[in-house]
Amino acid sequence: MVDRGTPPAAAPLPDDWPMRAEANLALNRMGSFDWDLDGGRLHMDDPALEVFELSPDEYDGDPVTLAVRVPIGEARQLDAQVSQALKDGSTTYGAYFRIRRRDGSLRWTHTQGHIQRDGEGRPHRIVGIIRDATQELVHVTERTALSEERKRQTSVIDETTAALAHAITVQDVIDVLSDSQGLGRLGAVSLLMGLLEDGRIRVVAEGQAGSYVPELEYTRVDEDYPMSEVVRTLAPRLITSPGEFARRYPRLWPHIEPLDVSAAAYLPLIAQARPLGALGLLYRGKRNFTPEERNLLVALSSSIAQSLQRAMLFDQEHDIAEGLQTAMLPRTVPTFPGARIAVRYRSARFGRDVGGDWYDVIPVPGGRVGAVIGDVQGHDTHAAAVMGQLRIALRAYASEGHSPATVMARASVFLHELDTDRFATCSYAEVDPADGTVQLVRAGHIDPLVRHPEGPCRPLPAAGGLPLGLSAMFGQTDYPVTRAALDPGETLILFTDGLVEHPGKDLDDGVRVLTDAVTRGPHEVEELADHIGAAMGERTGGDDMAMLLLRREGEPIPEIGRRVHQHVAPADPEALALARHMISEAVRNWGAGGRADEVELVADELITNALLHTDGGAVVTVRMPGGAERRLRVEVQDGSSTWPRRREPGETGVSGRGLLLVDRMADVWGVEARGSGKSVWCEFNVQDRSEN
Repeated sequence: MVDRGTPPAAAPLPDDWPMRAEANLALNRMGSFDWDLDGGRLHMDDPALEVFELSPDEYDGDPVTLAVRVPIGEARQLDAQVSQALKDGSTTYGAYFRIRRRDGSLRWTHTQGHIQRDGEGRPHRIVGIIRDATQELVHVTERTALSEERKRQTSVIDETTAALAHAITVQDVIDVLSDSQGLGRLGAVSLLMGLLEDGRIRVVAEGQAGSYVPELEYTRVDEDYPMSEVVRTLAPRLITSPGEFARRYPRLWPHIEPLDVSAAAYLPLIAQARPLGALGLLYRGKRNFTPEERNLLVALSSSIAQSLQRAMLFDQEHDIAEGLQTAMLPRTVPTFPGARIAVRYRSARFGRDVGGDWYDVIPVPGGRVGAVIGDVQGHDTHAAAVMGQLRIALRAYASEGHSPATVMARASVFLHELDTDRFATCSYAEVDPADGTVQLVRAGHIDPLVRHPEGPCRPLPAAGGLPLGLSAMFGQTDYPVTRAALDPGETLILFTDGLVEHPGKDLDDGVRVLTDAVTRGPHEVEELADHIGAAMGERTGGDDMAMLLLRREGEPIPEIGRRVHQHVAPADPEALALARHMISEAVRNWGAGGRADEVELVADELITNALLHTDGGAVVTVRMPGGAERRLRVEVQDGSSTWPRRREPGETGVSGRGLLLVDRMADVWGVEARGSGKSVWCEFNVQDRSEN
């Protein structure tokens, strides 16, 4: 036999043999992931995060975090492939996609996953790998680079144009371009935008954090800055190195150098052959611009300029409309003894949609307060203009002392005669801070609320009529008056539907939310108004809004100097009844109960005489002048110059008894000339309250 010898001893194995899978993957630039589909969490190991050029502290386990590295177009394709595999019952999938590196360049990446399903075939988990596929696809990429670049350019233009289509204001345009997705589409790390205003360029987009320079916010067109240059020449300026930047723009470079910028593109924004401003894009790691990129930038600047022009016009129209609306509203709110008032107004949020909401606070004869809230139909400058005219007319009617129902009826006729197609909803409340009486008239408007001093809030239901303008059109101007009373410390809250209305939501639901906000709010009216605005601001839509809060104070008003005042028209029985009620309430509230019947009877006689024997109406005033004695004075003023005569009536006479009655019941009376008319007055000595 042939001795073959002993076989050679095997070489010793490495200490780490066989190599762990994690180390094997890492050496081959691969990482692993574990995706919990039910919980939405995606675990990625450190090698996987390195593929995405993310550090562990930059990733929180939410797949959305990876969007900063995946361009929008790539993300859509990847999502489509994974979704298809989940739907068609597959257990595996593989996909190539590109990620954007920190320097802005793109790199090919490959992912492969295994889908785990439950007993019913429902996918609940994916485990897989992610790897750098640059080398394996380099040749394919080179062959298809031109085609892909053209597709990318088309995608960039389409996506940017689509995003800008929803931009309404200039700020919207800036937000579309400067957010992470916008900069990702443009391939830039920072953006600057300047608008041309009176020969100067105002920077409206400040670029990345830390890049804002106050002294560069306004620059002249003739200065040595890139934005100024492109506005002057109407031609783009491309900068491909830090040295070129420093050489061409030495005044700007010290502010740019800390940003680590390697290239920049400054583009004029031109619309209808007129420069609007300039756009600046800053890049890192970029050294040149290909012809395709130059064409892309020019096309983008044109699309951006058109959107910017539209947005600037929108902003201008909104400013004009909002200015008109604000000018139509009261500049100040008068103060009243015994009452605290707060008002708030918010314009509509979009374009010219300022609307016709308004409020007003009117001093009414007799120390009463007229509180008005209203909303003219429409959301444009016409609505604001109609609102202004209607507010002035309603204010005039109320200031003359007409009853609330008459004020509303005349305002409706006024609006109808304006020859406009607009109508208006409105609520008018006449409040006497002295005794808390409220007379409320509602024309198609929302019922107001009343807040108790300790917080609880309740609606104040009021009979209503047709909106202003419509009631006159249909001949239904008889507005019912709802009478109520505010206790000391209670707050009356009037508001327009813009405060409680939300698209797709029930109006009653908005009122309930408002009621809850009022209940939880503070006591002081100014603080309560702010609280309501903050609580309701997030849920309201884009409509304008007005609200008025009137709180009756608890402190008593001095009796001396009290005064009530009422206008009575010749053919207005409701106003006559209201005047009688006003006199009755005043006499009793002021401690003249012992002579109440006499005062009411004499006042009624004087009013009736004025209405019967003169052509116009009468103005009734009841007041308590100062002095040692407590006296109550009644005055009835009319426009006739004919003075009354006291005479004894015959046995069958039905007239002439009025002044005889006044002479016998009043302590003193007389007649005074008032311009082209006169005032018939009488006074009564009244007993103290303690003697009642």
